[in-house]
Amino acid sequence: MFAVSDLPISDPRGVVAGFADGSGNYLPLVATLNAARVLDAIAGLLGVDHGELARLALDCAPGADGLVLQPYFEGERTPNRPDATATLFGMSLSSTRRETLARAAIEGLLCGLADGLDAIRRCGVPAGRILLIGGAARNPAVSQIATQVFDVPIVVPGIDEAVARGAAVQAAWALTGERPSWTDEDARSFAADHRPLIRQQYAARA
Repeated sequence: MFAVSDLPISDPRGVVAGFADGSGNYLPLVATLNAARVLDAIAGLLGVDHGELARLALDCAPGADGLVLQPYFEGERTPNRPDATATLFGMSLSSTRRETLARAAIEGLLCGLADGLDAIRRCGVPAGRILLIGGAARNPAVSQIATQVFDVPIVVPGIDEAVARGAAVQAAWALTGERPSWTDEDARSFAADHRPLIRQQYAARA
């Protein structure tokens, strides 16, 4: 999770790292270890592909009937818990279903990122929208559930290699002195549909 700021950021808690880009802006960043591979792990456990994982997750109501996945499968960098493991909370006969597990996986992944956004906001950097990039952003359930985890609109770029394109923009900017205006006509936008229950349940297990 990172943002763009015109001022350098200092976080006395040490959660937000300070980086900069070639244009003179600053890039406050919160690094996490558990993202798209969380979905790989749960899809494998359920024996489904990512399309079916999305369908299962969207067949379940926000909050996954109380099932919460804290997805520290590989430890975690933020919070700094290198020896942590993933934990599933709230299991009952009614909440332990394929749909709830799929939903809890996506909610847990996104709640970890939302915690990172909170840390960046505490440094005085506002958020007007969230750009979802990376492999997990291609899962339709991720973008839809993200609108319920975050309290700002979600945008999913329509280009396949957003990170590579960003690097190309920086390189062109450095070489020419002007930022190229490359449009993304296939980007998809989603209005916020904030459901506080999701993060409340996750925070209760932190």
